[in-house]
Amino acid sequence: MSAGVFILILVVAIAALVLMIVKAKMHPVLALFIAALGTGIALGYGVTGSVDYISNGFGGTLGSVGITIILGAIISMAIEDTGAAKVIANFFIKLFRGKRMELAPSLTAFIMSIPVFGDITMVLTAPIASMLSKRKHISMSTMASFTGLGLFLTHGLVPPTPGILAIALMFGSDLGMTIVWGLVISFVGFFGTYFLLRKWTEKEWIEPNPEFVRGMEETGSDSVDDILIKDPGLPHTGEGFLPLLLPVLLISVSSFAQMYAAEGSAIYTICTTIGNKVIALSIGLLYSFYLGYKQRKMVLGVYADTYNEPKAKLGEVMLNKWVARGLVVCLSPLLITAMGGAFGNVLKNSPALEPLSKLIADSPIPAILVPWAIAAIMMTSVGSMTTAGMTAAAIVLPMMPDLGLSSLAAVLAIGSGTLMGNHYNNSGFWVMGQFFHLNTKQSVKYVTVPCAVASVICLIAVVILNAVGVFG
Repeated sequence: MSAGVFILILVVAIAALVLMIVKAKMHPVLALFIAALGTGIALGYGVTGSVDYISNGFGGTLGSVGITIILGAIISMAIEDTGAAKVIANFFIKLFRGKRMELAPSLTAFIMSIPVFGDITMVLTAPIASMLSKRKHISMSTMASFTGLGLFLTHGLVPPTPGILAIALMFGSDLGMTIVWGLVISFVGFFGTYFLLRKWTEKEWIEPNPEFVRGMEETGSDSVDDILIKDPGLPHTGEGFLPLLLPVLLISVSSFAQMYAAEGSAIYTICTTIGNKVIALSIGLLYSFYLGYKQRKMVLGVYADTYNEPKAKLGEVMLNKWVARGLVVCLSPLLITAMGGAFGNVLKNSPALEPLSKLIADSPIPAILVPWAIAAIMMTSVGSMTTAGMTAAAIVLPMMPDLGLSSLAAVLAIGSGTLMGNHYNNSGFWVMGQFFHLNTKQSVKYVTVPCAVASVICLIAVVILNAVGVFG
């Protein structure tokens, strides 16, 4: 199959998906299944082959993100009921002096997403974004745009995030310089996009997820003292942050152990065990149970006042009701994410991807644009930043002598390209939409568009820095 035919099939598949979801009001799970099946048949897999790719992609995606999303959702319920979300919100209200509150979850996600996978970051920052949205009457369109932007930027550009780390190692790029310049370019991409799109994101009002803001009151004051949440019995700030930070710290320790500790050593084994994303989140959940016990008066008060369950038992609340509520919150994202992975699996197995990439490489576009363009096409096609980046790296690496680029420039161009085309076949697209209370059309506006703008801004930054010789 030629590259042109593949592009045509991809465009038709995405257009059909949009029409089914937006116009026909079809549930995304069914729409994604139909689109994946039709795309597979059009690509020549046949019905049986297409179903196999769909099943493998669905199961593989569910297996990779399912447990982490469930654990994160349960922790989110604990953060809400123990008052932890309120003390986190208070911390950022003080830090930003009650202004530009959308930067609070955005910069939290920007930092968290360096060592932690984006799906986990989305789930853990959603309650904070929602509570600040309610408190300061900031639309979730703004909260989602910049929280998602922060986490996608560093996920794509800054090691030790696994994808960009592996790419840097493949190219032999200096890891320290990749981290430093990845952070610089991410910072430029974030604030460049923020200043370009902030007013645009404010034009549509979207309510926060009601599950995250029960009992929260809005305030129109700009005074920090008036904005602060002053409920009695709130936990200390450090206690409130630990359910969020503990998994992040453990995963971060694991990342650095893999970089610097000898494989097989005791420190390597211990750190990589507790830093496994499922184990790290499980430890965070155990701490959440401890915090629930310590804050039992507040937790039981929530169930008495909000859920009209004055006789609820603490053990039942933590071990049953938190789990049940978390599952309700994450069930739809889980299934949509898995089916999005199925759609991506159908696309990424097409043999037409290789000639498509070669077509770009042979075109007369400037050398620095080649790795970016290949990564952007891979991301649009396969729906995974890590897969897109790794595939683009494998294609670009043999071209390096002809391109005449430094390894650092190529790595950062690929990372920037993986921000483009963040749409229906990316699990993060659906997780963001569900947890940040966006419908599908709104997700395109406030997830896909900011990422695309940031991708171009990051590319411009890479081009300029490469032109002045910063990358060698």
